[in-house]
Amino acid sequence: MALDGRRNGLKHVQTKSTATDMVTEFDKASEELIVQGLARMRPDDAIIGEEGASHSGTTGITWHLDPIDGTTNFFYDLPTWAVSIGAVDEHGSLAGAVYIPALNEMFTAIRSGGAFCNDKPIRCNSLSDVSQALVCTGFSYAAEQRTIQATRVSKFIHQVRDIRRFGAASIDMCFVACGRFDAYFEENLHSWDIAAGDLIAREAGCQTGDFVGNPLRPAQVLVSNPNIFSQLGDLILTSSTSDR
Repeated sequence: MALDGRRNGLKHVQTKSTATDMVTEFDKASEELIVQGLARMRPDDAIIGEEGASHSGTTGITWHLDPIDGTTNFFYDLPTWAVSIGAVDEHGSLAGAVYIPALNEMFTAIRSGGAFCNDKPIRCNSLSDVSQALVCTGFSYAAEQRTIQATRVSKFIHQVRDIRRFGAASIDMCFVACGRFDAYFEENLHSWDIAAGDLIAREAGCQTGDFVGNPLRPAQVLVSNPNIFSQLGDLILTSSTSDR
C-alpha cells in the first residue's frame, strides 16, 4: 500500500517534533491498516504506534508499531524505509518483523527461534578488530543535537573502517543482523523504533545494549557482534561531547 502510494506521489505531508520530522498520509494509513489487522487477530493485546495508536490489553503482550520507519527516505523516494512491528511481553521482545518494501526483504524473528531474511537464516559478522568495522549511526531531527552527534563521529571515524547513515533504525539493526554492517548505534529513539530490530539482531547473534553494556533502552542503542561491542562502546563514550 505505502509503496504503491509513494510511486503515485505524496499529497499530504506534515511535520511533528521539528521542521524536518515529517509524517505523510501513508504513515497514518499504514498504521491504521496494521491496527485493524491486530484487532482481528489479537484483540486482547495492547498496541502502541508512532502515529498515535494506543490500545490497552489484558494478555501482557504489547505491539510496538512503526508504520513507516525512515519517513524522510520515503519522502525522497529512497529505498531504505520499512514497516516495523514488534511484540513485547514481560520478558522483553517476543516476536518481530521488519519489511523493506522497496527491496522486498522481510526480516523476522521469534524469541529463541533464530532470525531470518525472506525465510533464510541470517547471522551477524564475527570480526574482532573494531578498526575494521563498518559502523552505522543515526542523527537527531534537532539541529543542535545533530551537530553534537556529528562532532562525536568525527572524533573516532578514523578508528573504524567507515561510517554509514541510512536513516531508519529498524533497517540499520537488521543490516547488522545479516552482516551488511558490523555495528549500529544511536540515541533518543522510541520503543517502536527498536522492538522488532532488537530481537532480530539478538537472534542473529548480536549483542545489544546501551553504550556501557546495560540492557538496551531507547535513549542509547548499540548493536554489534559480541567481539567488538565493548570496544565500540568505549569509542563512542570517549568521543562524546555531551553529558551522560
